Amino acid sequence: MKQKQAMIEAILFSMGESVSKKQLMAALEIPEDLFFYLIDQLKRKYNRKDSGIRLLELDGAYQLCTRPEYYDQLIKIVNQPKKPKLTDVMMETLSIIAYKQPVTKQEIEAIRGVKCDHPVNKLLEYNLIREAGRLDAVGRPILFRTTEEFLRCFGVESIKELPEIGQDKVEDFKQEAQEEIKYALEELEQS
Repeated sequence: MKQKQAMIEAILFSMGESVSKKQLMAALEIPEDLFFYLIDQLKRKYNRKDSGIRLLELDGAYQLCTRPEYYDQLIKIVNQPKKPKLTDVMMETLSIIAYKQPVTKQEIEAIRGVKCDHPVNKLLEYNLIREAGRLDAVGRPILFRTTEEFLRCFGVESIKELPEIGQDKVEDFKQEAQEEIKYALEELEQS
């Protein structure tokens, strides 16, 4: 049992990024109930206040990382590039993607009322969003969704943990976006 736990630690440590439950179970050749038992033991070990490392669960995947309270000491040793700054425009665009995902650029623009090429490209560059396929509609526009990096940066394990927005605002956004999309699609068909 301890050996399987050590194997999970070794995999998570060496990967440096999150590893899915499915990948870990396959590598260790263990059933799901044993996997969850081992993960629970590791969580207890690393999520104590006296540990410099913590075990994160990110949407069904797991990652070992340093505790945020030790950032100041860590940065003195690690030559880290400057963190990207998110402008208000990028935050607004990211919020729309987070709450409406998967979403097209056209839907984002319909909600914001302006073009969003630059903020979407920057969010892709910062790995906060990713392409998530194409919409089955005229022109087959790209769909966007948030990434694990987004979850990590905003300190949530899943999109479900994001604060709720009022249903009236959601309905307003939906109606406005649908009207804009309908109008844009009509224009495309006429040209």
